[in-house]
Amino acid sequence: MPSNDARILLSAAIPTAATGAIAAVISGLVAGGKGALGAVIGCAVVILFMGIGLVVLQRTAKSLPHLFQAMGLMLYTAQLLLLLFLIFLFKKTTFFDFKAFAFTVLAATIVWIAAQARAYMKAKIMYIDDPEKPGSST
Repeated sequence: MPSNDARILLSAAIPTAATGAIAAVISGLVAGGKGALGAVIGCAVVILFMGIGLVVLQRTAKSLPHLFQAMGLMLYTAQLLLLLFLIFLFKKTTFFDFKAFAFTVLAATIVWIAAQARAYMKAKIMYIDDPEKPGSST
């Protein structure tokens, strides 16, 4: 994974993990061990879904740059729908606290998207190929 991609991934994953840790502590205090477990699982699901999506999006950008924007929109829509499906799927679970899981998924998703947007804004990614450099497309 190129350094820009890894930097963006870490810039989104670290605040999301911190959000999950805070949610686990709060859920643990409010709902006990099941609440903390629900928060940890919720955060892990978001990091996994969004991380895989970011890797897929970066590979698409490199191999099919003309599909990058459409792929990004489709990917985020699919990710949000899958997370919503997981929330409905786990609604009746007794393994962990559902409310802690659902609120953590929501908070972690918002933090991931905001952190990823911030990372892209701060990244110094060249978007114009220099025709004089070898290996640049013309």
